[in-house]
Amino acid sequence: MVHVHKFDTVIVGGGGAGLYAALEASKKCKTAVVSKLYPQRSHTGAAQGGIAAALGNLEEDHPDWHAYDTVKGGDYLTDQKAAQVLAEDAVKVVYDLEHRGLAFSRLENGKIAQRRFGGHTNNFGKGPVRRACYAADRTGHMILQTLFQQCVENNVEFFNEFFAMDIIMDGNRAKGVSCYEIRTGDVHVFYAKAIMFATGGYGRVFMVTSNALSGTGDGPALVAKAGLPIQDMEFYQFHPTGIYRMGVLITEGVRGEGGILKNRHGTPFMEEYAPTLLDLAPRDMVSRAISEELLKGNGIRGDKKINDYVHLDARHLGRKLIESRLPDICEFCETYLGIDPSEHPIPVQPTAHYAMGGIPTDIDGRVHDGKRVIEGLYAAGECACVSVHGANRLGTNSLLELVVFGRRTGKHIADYVQGVDSPSGDASGADTVISRISSLRNKKTSKPIGPILQKMKQTMMEQVGVYRTESEMEQAIQTVKSLRDEMGGVVLQDSSSNFNTEVQSYFEAENLLLVAHSIAVSAKNRQESRGAHARSDFPERNDDEWLKHSLVRMKGEIDISYSSVDVSRWEPKPRTY
Repeated sequence: MVHVHKFDTVIVGGGGAGLYAALEASKKCKTAVVSKLYPQRSHTGAAQGGIAAALGNLEEDHPDWHAYDTVKGGDYLTDQKAAQVLAEDAVKVVYDLEHRGLAFSRLENGKIAQRRFGGHTNNFGKGPVRRACYAADRTGHMILQTLFQQCVENNVEFFNEFFAMDIIMDGNRAKGVSCYEIRTGDVHVFYAKAIMFATGGYGRVFMVTSNALSGTGDGPALVAKAGLPIQDMEFYQFHPTGIYRMGVLITEGVRGEGGILKNRHGTPFMEEYAPTLLDLAPRDMVSRAISEELLKGNGIRGDKKINDYVHLDARHLGRKLIESRLPDICEFCETYLGIDPSEHPIPVQPTAHYAMGGIPTDIDGRVHDGKRVIEGLYAAGECACVSVHGANRLGTNSLLELVVFGRRTGKHIADYVQGVDSPSGDASGADTVISRISSLRNKKTSKPIGPILQKMKQTMMEQVGVYRTESEMEQAIQTVKSLRDEMGGVVLQDSSSNFNTEVQSYFEAENLLLVAHSIAVSAKNRQESRGAHARSDFPERNDDEWLKHSLVRMKGEIDISYSSVDVSRWEPKPRTY
């Protein structure tokens, strides 16, 4: 059965960016949030350590310093106007969240508590600064709950457990999105003046990741399937401290409180790699430092293999501090490792964590193709690339990106829809989705999805991971292309309609493979090392040739083009800490 809905605004994704946009848009127009999860379960809730804002509650701080750190941390691929917007809006957004009821941790004087995080400095790099506002180690969870409650009060309509499968375009204008309802198997077509994607990241491309199972790159994949480019896909951040073999995140807040990385000899090795900021250097640098220690045989097992681990030692912080400021970390260590972090060091290794690339947008969330704006199409959050993170994201800038650009996008949408007519549309908008599902049920051969995804994850982890070479990436490209072809042989085993999650699993796998292909192609093409993109065969940053954004089109013949980086304020310099 096909259902047709009409709204002023439809937002796909119910995490921090989507909910803040919905909150702002709903002040002026009829707004719907379509999400494959219940919003309270969105991956925003897993963010632990904090949200950056130059409040200066403990020491002098300024948005200019924050913007500079963001540009430098992004290895100068960050668009500098976007970084300035991020830093200036940060203060407004944190106070707005506080006034909406977010229960931040407090100082004795009642002000919002702040702590150190990697790459954040005072006076343009002179020394570390306490800039991360936090709610214990549950900051993302608190943001998510606060925004969801406000959206409910504002009469935002929620369509939960609806999986987006197709963007409906009318020339250069987006006018709708077709979705599969998991509960019934029905197809729903949503027509709106503005369509926004806030679908989160795509960490499930890799074997070891901190991302939830829902991180399957749906937004960038749908945009790519519509023939539009996706930007800077080669830049994927590995967080240095995931639980060994599991990838479950151990927040940077542990190091912000004073935790120390140590090798098998008990040596705090970050002194060698970042003598000023030590364990709180930017994440790409810390991840590479850990990888180099492992390859030297300084991992805890000492076998010179990249799947070895090091220790994150927080024992000296004491039980009282750890339990009060890092309660979830205590629980994670007990649940997954059977240890008490106040008595035992935590085994950690780099884990695939965050996408710097995604759907190209401007600072108001409008999607563009490098040359022109796509009318009525918006994106924000991890699925988008406003390029505020450049080649590497600083810790606590992720939650900040969600709320700053989610809020800005919602405000722009609220004004935009006042001046455009509602698009026309009927049930025929579901034809493509219905046809694709039907074709899966009518094949004569069968191939399971599981082994295809397992091979993709293993390939991406080993050949397009922390360190990369041309030969390995070429192998990865060929493997992923072969796996995409194999998907043509997959057939649905479950013929039921109600709660047939196999349909969703197939299209999520298809999206992941498209994203994996785009990452590998973009990474092989960029012949330099910059931020999270580290090539053993091109170890130096090359501003003369590669200070530019890459835009890759994945529909039909793969095409890579480029756009300029905004370096209007700070000239690129060597990145030392």
